[in-house]
Amino acid sequence: MDASSKDNFKAGYVAIVGKPNVGKSTFLNNVINFKVSAISPKPQTTRHKILGILTGEDFQMLFLDTPGIMKEPRHELDKWLLKRAFEAIDDADVVVMLAEPEKPEEIDIRIVEKIKESKKPAILLINKVDTVNKSSILPIIDEFAKTETFKEIIPVSVLKHINVDIALNSIKELLPYSPPFYPKDAITDKTERFLVQEILREKLFYLYGEEIPYASAVEIDIFKEKDENHGGKDYIRAVIHVEKDNQKKIIIGKEGNKIKKLGTIARQEIEYILGRPVYLELWVKVSENWRKKPGFIRDAGY
Repeated sequence: MDASSKDNFKAGYVAIVGKPNVGKSTFLNNVINFKVSAISPKPQTTRHKILGILTGEDFQMLFLDTPGIMKEPRHELDKWLLKRAFEAIDDADVVVMLAEPEKPEEIDIRIVEKIKESKKPAILLINKVDTVNKSSILPIIDEFAKTETFKEIIPVSVLKHINVDIALNSIKELLPYSPPFYPKDAITDKTERFLVQEILREKLFYLYGEEIPYASAVEIDIFKEKDENHGGKDYIRAVIHVEKDNQKKIIIGKEGNKIKKLGTIARQEIEYILGRPVYLELWVKVSENWRKKPGFIRDAGY
């Protein structure tokens, strides 16, 4: 990159915010074409502020995926997740809010107010527009436009890639002029250990019922590359923390069938992401009321 192109380069942090299950993580993973953030049909899958990096010829976007912003925190974990989401808005150069294709609810307005208070340039993406009648979109745009918070309001479908390029161009326009923060081939600042943890959490959401994933925390206890004791494969030992003994039994399943399935599908994706063979060992541990313990939440990396 020569001196003149540096003067025209844009780079900055982009916070992706919204209520649970509006497609924030899907947006992040799709635009950088790599799975950094856990995705599931259930709300509140994301528990971390995740950095995904998209670099073009004259820009670098550093995306912060955030936990879904909820109405009322129920325990210490929820309070911590809410704090992280609001911190991302304060840390960002640009804020991208995702919303459902419906008139704004109370929680949407709360998010809008937080964005407005931050005075950060923002755009709104009304996601999943492929699932509703086009005539219903204009009144929704009008409702959000009345808040006078967004530079642009763009109807999109992240899954169908409708107007996503338009959204990215709008984000680029709002970025400050700056040299890149990371090498052009960087995709995330997260470690392999973290990515493995996210894959395991995602599979918990897919395989188990309503209660189990929310009551579970994943800790990577051991991560050894090319371990001779395991045939030269990477050796990964993960601990799944739950709050009650009956939750432990559910995760393990009859004769261990459920945890075997979890291990198999997680290992396959971990090997795909890492690009090398893995020996994955899973343990389940009862850590009573861990979601109510700030010390545990902090030590678990939240």
